[in-house]
Amino acid sequence: MVEEAPEPKARLRTIVVFAMLFAILGAVVAFGYYVTFRRPVTTVIVIRHAEKIIDPNNPDVDLSPAGQARAQELARMFGDAGINAIYATQYKRTQETVKPLADKLGLHVNIVNSKNTNDLLAQIRAQNSGQTVFIAGHNNSVPEIIAALGGPKYPTIPESEFDNLYIVTVYRTGQAKVVKMKYGAASEPGVGNKPTAN
Repeated sequence: MVEEAPEPKARLRTIVVFAMLFAILGAVVAFGYYVTFRRPVTTVIVIRHAEKIIDPNNPDVDLSPAGQARAQELARMFGDAGINAIYATQYKRTQETVKPLADKLGLHVNIVNSKNTNDLLAQIRAQNSGQTVFIAGHNNSVPEIIAALGGPKYPTIPESEFDNLYIVTVYRTGQAKVVKMKYGAASEPGVGNKPTAN
């Protein structure tokens, strides 16, 4: 007994089903590619404030002359880096560190609480996704910010070090690549070495 060839309608239906399956599979692959590779990349430049005046009786000191020179160096280095937003803490030393850069770029400095890294990151994710952001923090908050962005866990920055600079490339929440480098004049061991300062 010879089998009859499938009806043209049945063949057409099979072709349509396979075409739909391939279209769905293609959409899933394309979406996965977009989520993995096309999500906006956010670049966060994180530093500790520059050298400060040592005054045990004043918790909110200004920058020292060496710190002012370092702040000018930041403006020179990053004046053409495409920075979209600048953040500093409530202390004068962080605000004075970014002031020359902010003035050069004509940007407002966003003031954040030094003890609330979660609020800082929520603000960056909401307002600066896909942008280049500059943050001036403290020797204890800088490693905390980097880890919260998805980078490695660095130890607290030694009191006498003011020349560390971290460029954090955030690909997606919890995943980041960090480049750590030195900038400006090398920090002098012992300068600014005061246990309660940051």
